[in-house]
Amino acid sequence: MRRNLTLGSLRELGTVGLVAGLCGAYAAILIMTSSILTTLSTESGGAMSLMLGIVAGVFILIALYVGAVVIVNAVDTVISGRLRHIALLRLLGARGRQLRTSVMRGTATVGAVGALTGVVGGTLLTHLARAILVARETLPEAAYRWVDPQLLAAFGAITISATVAGWLGSRRVLQVTPAAALAGAAAYSPAPRKSSVIRVILATLGIVGGLLVLTLGALLGESEPGVGFVLAFFGAAGSGTGLLIGARFVIPRVVATFSRLLGNDPASVVARRNALLDPLRTTRSTMGLVIGVTLVTTFASGMSALRSSVTSWEMDPAQAAQADQALAVTSTILICIIVISAIIAAVGFVSTMSLTVIQRHREIGLLRSLGFTRRQVRTMITKESVALSASAVLFGIVLGLVYGSAGAQALIGGPTEGFVWGMPLTVLLVIAAAGAALVLVASQGPARRAVAVAPVEALRIDA
Repeated sequence: MRRNLTLGSLRELGTVGLVAGLCGAYAAILIMTSSILTTLSTESGGAMSLMLGIVAGVFILIALYVGAVVIVNAVDTVISGRLRHIALLRLLGARGRQLRTSVMRGTATVGAVGALTGVVGGTLLTHLARAILVARETLPEAAYRWVDPQLLAAFGAITISATVAGWLGSRRVLQVTPAAALAGAAAYSPAPRKSSVIRVILATLGIVGGLLVLTLGALLGESEPGVGFVLAFFGAAGSGTGLLIGARFVIPRVVATFSRLLGNDPASVVARRNALLDPLRTTRSTMGLVIGVTLVTTFASGMSALRSSVTSWEMDPAQAAQADQALAVTSTILICIIVISAIIAAVGFVSTMSLTVIQRHREIGLLRSLGFTRRQVRTMITKESVALSASAVLFGIVLGLVYGSAGAQALIGGPTEGFVWGMPLTVLLVIAAAGAALVLVASQGPARRAVAVAPVEALRIDA
């Protein structure tokens, strides 16, 4: 089965290639930077290599996780716009598993090409930076590695992640029946009530249980910091997993709450309706962004709480200044390393918004024929983007503040009086500004393409 019959043009899989490329470049830069620093270490080379390898591996796994979520959502979005075509293929004799295999192969191919490009580009960029630093005598001359064996493992991990994500994202292909083509529509069938109840139960157990364990970890930080921090980590992971399982129930409600602020003019009413019409589409559009913002805010909030706690300890001014400087540098490095996950999530959000607008050409043409102006269409798409992105950013910030502050309390709660909330105002302002820019990027391009099509021509597009 040819891939383009199921997924359409390569443009629709552009998100898969871009995300895989970003993950590849990110992994290559971390691995090669770790290799350079290990080479510079002469006295503790073995310990340094192990520590840097673990740190790099953890952050690469985080990026892979976010990238996999984005790819799953991207493939699911593409499939949702081509259900009628898939139904026609089923009518012509194609089997659901055959179509799903073609989707997985296409995703794997694009993911492999993107990963290879990213790994090569990241490696070359690292060596270029190293050469500049050596020329400026910031780094000494040494026998630096040109290629690290871990790059091959990173390429394989990214390719496998893209393949698995494509398999997960294409599961709805199996639900499309040949009868849907004869009926002239191929809408999503709602999830069975039994599976929805099970999902709600699992999500509730994960969220409530995880938050209870997180709270217990923060309380144990007063007496047993090591045990408390481990419990806080598992509590955050458990509640995060519960939110991921129940995202289709939680995220649409968050978006519904925020979308009430859009206004009551016709464009705002339609934007609010579109943002909430399909709960699965709403979840797909925003879940990756929620994860990215939560990760950045968690690290920033945790380090901010640590700095506030340390400055309250009984130390002389010189020690306090030294500790604050060390934590500030560490915070900056960690945020710079983790921010790539938010960038990957932002790419997924922009791509999903673009695809959903393209798939609604017929609807937009109908609105234009009923009297909507070009300006109203642009306003509608922009406000829909605002409702989705602002909800994701605010929700992610709240989660990150809770996780980061609780984690810091679990780590150094003993010598610190009371609970310290980490409020990294600079980072929060940057996140807010990035969210505003994301709205413009995610809405203006699709809006221009939407209004460029004449109403009559848009109505002729086969939905």
